[in-house]
Amino acid sequence: MNSTVPLLLCGPAAFLATAIMAAAASRLAAATRLVYGATLVISAVLLATAAGHLAGNPGEASATLPLGLPWTGARFRLDGLSAFFLVVVNLGGTITSLYGLGYGRHESQPHRVLPFYPAFLAGMNLVVLANDAFSFLLSWEFMSLASWALVMAHHRDETNRRAGYIYLVMASFGTMALLLAFGLLAGPAGTYAFDAMRTAHPGPFAAGAVLVLMLLGAGSKAGLVPLHAWLPLAHPAAPSHVSALMSGIMTKVALYGFVRVVFDLLGEPGWWSGVAVLLIGGVTAALGILHALMEKDLKRLLAYSTIENIGVIFASLGLALAFKANGMPSAAALAFTAALFHVLNHSFFKSLLFFGAGAVLTATGERDMEKLGGLIHRLPVTSFVFLIGCVSISALPPFNGFASEWLVFQAILRSPELPQWGLKVMVPAVGGMLALSAALAAACFVKAFGITFLGRARSVAVERAHEVDRWSLAAMAVLGAFCLLAGILPGFVIDSLSTVTLPLVGERMPVQMAQPWLSIVPIAESRSSYNGLLVFVFITISASLAAFFIHRFASHALRRGIAWGCGFTDAVPAAQYTAVSFAQPIRRVFGGFAFRSRETVKMPAPGALEPARLKVEMHDVSWEVFYQPITGAIGFATERLNQLQFLTIRRYLTLVFLYLIILLLVLALWP
Repeated sequence: MNSTVPLLLCGPAAFLATAIMAAAASRLAAATRLVYGATLVISAVLLATAAGHLAGNPGEASATLPLGLPWTGARFRLDGLSAFFLVVVNLGGTITSLYGLGYGRHESQPHRVLPFYPAFLAGMNLVVLANDAFSFLLSWEFMSLASWALVMAHHRDETNRRAGYIYLVMASFGTMALLLAFGLLAGPAGTYAFDAMRTAHPGPFAAGAVLVLMLLGAGSKAGLVPLHAWLPLAHPAAPSHVSALMSGIMTKVALYGFVRVVFDLLGEPGWWSGVAVLLIGGVTAALGILHALMEKDLKRLLAYSTIENIGVIFASLGLALAFKANGMPSAAALAFTAALFHVLNHSFFKSLLFFGAGAVLTATGERDMEKLGGLIHRLPVTSFVFLIGCVSISALPPFNGFASEWLVFQAILRSPELPQWGLKVMVPAVGGMLALSAALAAACFVKAFGITFLGRARSVAVERAHEVDRWSLAAMAVLGAFCLLAGILPGFVIDSLSTVTLPLVGERMPVQMAQPWLSIVPIAESRSSYNGLLVFVFITISASLAAFFIHRFASHALRRGIAWGCGFTDAVPAAQYTAVSFAQPIRRVFGGFAFRSRETVKMPAPGALEPARLKVEMHDVSWEVFYQPITGAIGFATERLNQLQFLTIRRYLTLVFLYLIILLLVLALWP
């Protein structure tokens, strides 16, 4: 038995020990430093171990513990896929713990956060390491319950209680779907070990059912439309560093579950599976970013943009399935690598943005962008690193978001080689949706940064704001550096992912670090290439020269004056663009079908002194179409069934007698 897996299993055990310590000492003044310091060290050790395994490419390692189901034990396994996701989980855990050292001091009820934070990290690590269905589902439920407890940390808020309830219901639904999927994979033999499932080879009908169940189970945790209802409620409700873990890391654990089953356990895919995943990914990306554009709550905006990025990843995975089913391993490797690269990149810039939102919330007490503005003068470091996150998530070069999304579009350009006409039509259509999503993402984060940090202060809270602590700034600076490094040196990441790609799709991308000038060549140098380092050098030099010449030769010609205020000479902060007004043109274009939006203008009578009123009404179509009928039916049924508790003894005995008669009839008529 390789010693790597037992060493990695010591990590979750240490997290659980830290959780027990936190439960006992969470009300002490030093508890915050002790808990986050311990989780930082544990996560860093796990990160180094998993990264060493991924870089060294030593193959697979496994271990079995005498726990779990009788006579089977709990199986755990480390391969390239699990090592990569362990890097994502523990890199996120390390940096989030660093951020928590500072942010945690501002937590009003630390005893409701500290015990569950290390437990949450333990659950995510165990999910990635599990090698049988029982261990996977047990770890999955543990992860869900720990994150639910963190969402409910501020449980006195009615909005948070509703978010926690919806999250718990959706998590239970997802686990049920996963349980059914593993049941189909286990087959009549009932072998729940992943090693046995790899050799089972289910038929087309069973394989299709497993794919649908995985889209429901893993997709509900990741945030696929229309299973995303919990995400924009739960992520803002949790403390900001927990929101970063849920949005940047936990959704990737859900993606790991999908990839593990569909690409590893399910066997060779059918081309139709690529169509389903591709279409769902494209729709999720477009609707997610449209919802984000309509938001004025900064954390809800970030939560909806997570849905958009999850859609991009699923679309790329759908491409990989289609290419793999049609015997195009090089194209499948390109699409699969792009998906994994975007998994890593999203964990960087989304965690950074949630950290920035937490810094804004700490400094001002506000998440509503309508009450912010002008923070660039009071939070200069936070505004700079938040800008890096905005540029990265907008997929602008030379940052990391561009590198991975560029690979996705390079994979889309291989679609004419696919033999099925359905895919020939579907892939360009989804490519157009992803291109639209990328453009809307840029507009969305122009709004997020501009309304929050630029202009003038819209409230007294902003005028009193000051920069946050050094721990928080250090964590954000590290993530900002990662966003830049992954963008200018993407070849290093791509080559590291070959350990993951080769076993699952049968091919890898060309070796990138051997290319001149550190260019990346996804297909062939004659067809396409990109050099993030040269782009970075060009932008740096050209911007520096432009700034020098402007300040050296043009400053004397500059004139200063008040900004045009639409005829009003007394410019007030209320006359600035707001988050709602910024999104108005896009809302009028897409709102009719995406949100069923309606604008109502109430104009005062001539000569009246009342102000005009604009009322904007929007709807979450997914919630109203899918969830409201279900909740209504459940409410109706529970009200009727509630009457059973008021029956007399005689009526209870009558019901029992009738049920017994029905049961005997069923047994008698059963063939």
